[in-house]
Amino acid sequence: MKINRRRFLLSSALVGGGVLIGYSALKPSNHRRANAELATGGEHYVTSFIKIERNNAITVYVPHSEMGQGVHTSLPMMAADELDAAWEDIIVEQAPAIDLFANGDLVKGFAGEFGLPGFLTGIVNASAVSIAELMNLQTTGGSSSVRFTGETAMRTAGAAARQMLIECAANRWSVAGDECSTELGHVQHNASGRSLSYGELAADAALLEPPENVTLKDPSQFTIMGKAISRVDIPAKVDGTANYGIDAHSEDMLYAAIRLAPVFGTKLVSVDAGDVLSRRGVKRIIELEDSVAVVADSYWRAKEALKGVKSQFESSDADTTSSVDLFAGFERSLAEDKNSKVLETGDTEGAMDSASDVIEGNYTVPYLAHAAMEPMNCTVHLHDDIVEVWTSTQDALGIKGRVAKIAGVAEEDAIFHHSYLGGGFGRRLPFNWNVIDHATLIAREFDVPVKTVLSREDDMQQDYYRPAVASNFKAAFDANGVVQAWHNRFTGPIQTPGASHIPYAIPNKSIRVVDGDTHVPIAAWRSVDHSQQTFFTESFVDEIAHRSGKNPYQFRMDMLADHPRHRKVLEVAAEAAGYGENLPEGHALGIAVQESFGSIVAEVAEVSLDSNNRPVIHKVTCAIDCGWAVNPDTVEAQVESGIIYGLTAALYGEITIENGRVAQNNFPDYEMVRMADTPEIDVHIVESGEKLGGLGEPSTPPIAAAVSNGLYILTGQRVRELPLKNHDFSRSTPIAQV
Repeated sequence: MKINRRRFLLSSALVGGGVLIGYSALKPSNHRRANAELATGGEHYVTSFIKIERNNAITVYVPHSEMGQGVHTSLPMMAADELDAAWEDIIVEQAPAIDLFANGDLVKGFAGEFGLPGFLTGIVNASAVSIAELMNLQTTGGSSSVRFTGETAMRTAGAAARQMLIECAANRWSVAGDECSTELGHVQHNASGRSLSYGELAADAALLEPPENVTLKDPSQFTIMGKAISRVDIPAKVDGTANYGIDAHSEDMLYAAIRLAPVFGTKLVSVDAGDVLSRRGVKRIIELEDSVAVVADSYWRAKEALKGVKSQFESSDADTTSSVDLFAGFERSLAEDKNSKVLETGDTEGAMDSASDVIEGNYTVPYLAHAAMEPMNCTVHLHDDIVEVWTSTQDALGIKGRVAKIAGVAEEDAIFHHSYLGGGFGRRLPFNWNVIDHATLIAREFDVPVKTVLSREDDMQQDYYRPAVASNFKAAFDANGVVQAWHNRFTGPIQTPGASHIPYAIPNKSIRVVDGDTHVPIAAWRSVDHSQQTFFTESFVDEIAHRSGKNPYQFRMDMLADHPRHRKVLEVAAEAAGYGENLPEGHALGIAVQESFGSIVAEVAEVSLDSNNRPVIHKVTCAIDCGWAVNPDTVEAQVESGIIYGLTAALYGEITIENGRVAQNNFPDYEMVRMADTPEIDVHIVESGEKLGGLGEPSTPPIAAAVSNGLYILTGQRVRELPLKNHDFSRSTPIAQV
């Protein structure tokens, strides 16, 4: 009934307009709920995100998962700065998985980003918190934590708390609030020199309602934001005390190893356990709809015993399918031209018909695994009519709700235990994490905690993959060599609207998508559609530049007259990389630029070939405009991380399908960029002062195009298919730089 009620309320709000607004108005405010439900002893929640104790310790609750992106530092920085707190007084806590900390700011942010119709904007903004609560939304992804939650929740919470504390101090002193100022966790009366700590005022402030409208600081007033501050999660990760989902342990814990259907979507038909149940430590064999699991008193025993279990799965139409078949299907779909409009401007077909020259290029990228270093795992314990869950996730509230539903308990009787994430990249979102359901179903059979772990091989072959995509292009030139038309057809589905759009001044554009569905499960992968589309568009733009006889950098600059932020990052990256200057013999520079998640990134890759004619990436110069930098140290780290992740995909990443199933097993056949192969990375932060952009993903998309564009200059071979490991560069004819 609770799920039906949620659907009713949500649909009523979006269709009828207003049910959730009234629903939200009837509830107590979040900070009152926090004081009633969470506060103990002398604790006082001034807002739901900020708790102040009498000793002036200030706790900031972060409603996002820490998976290496630094949000447990950057978000508290934003709240602390607006609060005028001393950074040394700040304690960072992961917000619990309760609806009090649902991510309403993400609802508002993504609604606008995904093109919500204007007539719904007001309804969604007013109801965002309630929508997030009803959807169990506590998501970390889409490079959204700082630009949405940080900007509209954390800064606002800090500013509101500061205003409330001033009001309380002014009342005690019987003075006007504008006679008071704040600094380092204290309110001061400027005329008399009196001072009270936030801790001394917290009890009074907790009785007030946070103001709806607050004034945020001008950047010139920042005392914490904009500084390079060491991340709070690093010490525990260095000394080994950091807790990850896979670290969950109890003395009576059991372990499950699971075999899922090798061909996606097929069901379990039969199981022959042989003598497995007689083996030491083996407790039970669990048969599920699409899998079989062995539960034992250690993971090793469960995994080894599973090898002795024979299982048969049903046959399907996909049993003989290969990657060759899937891409052939993509090309048939593209040829049939049964497409849906993505963007149409001008008369592209007319420009093609009257063109003096037309250039074409067909591109493909394969499926990719997430390959997070912490294997997928989930521990579940059902006891005393409650369910407890330990796992690394990008959406604790969503996972808690899902486990509760499968376990058959009310959501308020589910307890989620937080941990750090050993990599996420989209893999640890509730809707693409198959181990959660299986772990819960297995644990229902026991009265002790059961930890289900996917082996590295399981994780590689049972992922929800970055989609394989084919994209075909044509561009038309007039008699003067000016580009007049851009024609693009690609296979879907579209996961991120706008990723295939281009900023270049081409008057006629036709961009359309065709069906790309297959039996292979897909989901968000770091930077989502931008990783494929940027490789396609920035490579084809390079083709157009060379056909025009223009320097690829200058061509882009000329075509971006209406996009000064794009031009600026290109200029900064090119100058820092020495674009146009003499390079070592046998080296070349490739360039690419893309806007994604509110940030604009330009990258220049310096490449060569080794003695075996394999690509070597010596240096990547990156300029990023994310509006402004909350923590410059985190900006650099995230840019470096995104480039390395994208380089792995460009050089090696490839999931192939043979007989309906994934051919790759582990890192030996799904290689990663290693430390010895990591290029020098030079990061330049361009602060435009514009609206905050994301950081976790925007540096990933341009790197594949930058590298392949450099390789074209070096070898004369245009790379239209990834990964680069599949290309033979032994017969190369360098292209003269224009």
